[in-house]
Amino acid sequence: MTLLRLALALGIGLLIGLERGWKAREAPDGGRVAGLRTFGLIGLLGGIWGALAATLGVAALVAAFLALAALLALGYRATSERKQGLGVTTEVAGLVTFALGAMAVVGLEKEAVFAAVVTTALLGFKPVLHHWLERIGRAELEAVLKFLIISVAVLPNLPDRGFGPWEALNPYHIWWMVVLIAGISFAGYIAVKLLGSRGGLLATSVLGGLVSSTAVTLALSRLNARQPRATRLHAAGIVVASTIMFPRILLETAAVNHGLLPLLAPPIAVMACVGLLGTALLMLGAESDGHGEPPAFKNPLELSGALFFGGALALVTFAGVALHHLFGESGVYATALTAGVMDVDAVTLSMSRLALDGALSSDAAANAILAAAGANTASKMAMAAAIARGRMGLLASSVLGAALLAGAAVLALLRTSPL
Repeated sequence: MTLLRLALALGIGLLIGLERGWKAREAPDGGRVAGLRTFGLIGLLGGIWGALAATLGVAALVAAFLALAALLALGYRATSERKQGLGVTTEVAGLVTFALGAMAVVGLEKEAVFAAVVTTALLGFKPVLHHWLERIGRAELEAVLKFLIISVAVLPNLPDRGFGPWEALNPYHIWWMVVLIAGISFAGYIAVKLLGSRGGLLATSVLGGLVSSTAVTLALSRLNARQPRATRLHAAGIVVASTIMFPRILLETAAVNHGLLPLLAPPIAVMACVGLLGTALLMLGAESDGHGEPPAFKNPLELSGALFFGGALALVTFAGVALHHLFGESGVYATALTAGVMDVDAVTLSMSRLALDGALSSDAAANAILAAAGANTASKMAMAAAIARGRMGLLASSVLGAALLAGAAVLALLRTSPL
């Protein structure tokens, strides 16, 4: 077993050394601190000292690590005297390789292999990562820090119990759902920033659907007035951004109350399929360039936006509970239809949570979410028709309308089925 673990330690060193050696492949002998063979030996060295630590103690392993650090520092000093602006990435990678070799021998094989693959990827993707950093501005960096604050610092310290009438408002649950939506939206926002217009307007619309399909609809409707020859492409962008909303609903529901998925999945899946089919049909014969202006999005991690969504979520949750007590399920549906016009996420999360807590039946919660999705889709149909008008509005509205009808048909079939 020890021999196999030592072989793994050697393999880890060779893996990292392969990337380092390839990067410095054109350097002359003696012109680099470490290459393929050196990294392989460093990994093996870490494995050997990891094995010896069982008898000599952890202090011996630490001493070997410090000795290696001193040796790499001397090599860096000698190399930096000949070259200006030399980084320390290779030296740090050598220390990481030693540590991973030791991990592989002391029984953390899986963890060592995972860390080795991640390390090699980080080293090899330097040009890509630097290009991404060039496209990410100060605002996005601050947004990441804000996300860490609202998720790591604020969330764990909120009380996890109900407040107010009927104990309808749970600060922890509400803020957890704010973090969930902020994370999904920010992932799409960053993807749009990194991709830009290089992936084409349709690809940007797909990613934009994760941020705000309403923003995509508004932007493309306005863009069509300036580029009327791209009518089919703009209509396809609106449809695909709106279609992304459907799997997003399932993702949010699964995160909060996966028990609703059997009720939501069939009609949602059908609507998504119709939307994707409509997008494909619109793209047939559409303009091939697709390099229009990508829709502009507000940063979804702005503190004001997070607070606004949290307030909207609390309002929808409270309204759902209150109207359910006063008017039964019809009050819940009225809340969903009204709120869904502007934001289907708040309805999806609040109704899923209410069903999970037993304040609402699963059927009523699923129907409310579907009603909100229908109202939101209908609002985008009206937006496209009113702003773009003409052929583009008709094309986008026709596909989205067909998706709604298909979803309604499946829902009616399920509700009337004896099964």
